[in-house]
Amino acid sequence: MRFSQLSGAVDCRELLQQVPPASLAYLGDAVYELYIRTRYLLPPKRVSDYHGQVVAQVRAESQANIVRSLEPHLTDAELEILRRGRNATTGTPRRLQAKIYQQATSLETLLGYLYLTDPERLTQLLAHLELAEG
Repeated sequence: MRFSQLSGAVDCRELLQQVPPASLAYLGDAVYELYIRTRYLLPPKRVSDYHGQVVAQVRAESQANIVRSLEPHLTDAELEILRRGRNATTGTPRRLQAKIYQQATSLETLLGYLYLTDPERLTQLLAHLELAEG
């Protein structure tokens, strides 16, 4: 399957049956990092400055906070994706509490899922993040 066939063209139920939550989280991690990198691109800076800003946003602790701010705005189906991502989390980095890592993984799972099934909704949620982060 080519990339163009995946993005925005996958049946939701089929995706949930065929793609494990950990795989959606893997994709969602890349989607989120690309979004954050793009957001900090202007005004131009040194690469090390970009890196510091991006790392602060893509840390599990920041992602856990974002999940909590987004939850009131999510549909029941999106909340179910969060739950699946949270419950599929195995192993936790030593520096993190399990709950924080689970919340971060649940966000990545949702972003990966929306990237494949509903890019418009993904854009809406990412735009909401900008509002939430002020």
